Amino acid sequence: MNTRALCEQLAQEMQARGWMLATAESCTGGMIAAACTDLSGSSNWFERGFVTYSNEAKTELLGVDPALIAQQGAVSEVVVRAMAFGAVRHSRAQVSVAVTGVAGPTGGSPQKPVGTVWFGFQVDGRLTSETLRFDGDRAAVRSATVDHALQRLLQLLP
Repeated sequence: MNTRALCEQLAQEMQARGWMLATAESCTGGMIAAACTDLSGSSNWFERGFVTYSNEAKTELLGVDPALIAQQGAVSEVVVRAMAFGAVRHSRAQVSVAVTGVAGPTGGSPQKPVGTVWFGFQVDGRLTSETLRFDGDRAAVRSATVDHALQRLLQLLP
């Protein structure tokens, strides 16, 4: 399913529940929010997006504890979970998706190679997370991240 079709399906599911979505994005720089708001009528289900590329933005806008970032790094499960939680806490949304990763081509390490992305989701109070590694260049990693975030969000909706 392409990105637009995923967003259309997400729009239907969110509106059926009367829920709003907030995004918290690092490595995608707002691409998930842009995909969602490309749809006419998205204001009925898309509440807001946080582009928190820097560590300071994660702390200031989402309330991520800087100690978590210092201890685990920005690309980590604990940070993405805090981002997802913070996106709901600092919005009127019931659902959030958060992403943080290494899109490349630089910035990778043996522990977190290029293509590593952590995903966080909060759906009606339930917080989940997962990590994936995508192949390809920066554009491919970011595009795959957007599509996976939308697909997984659809799967998590009750």
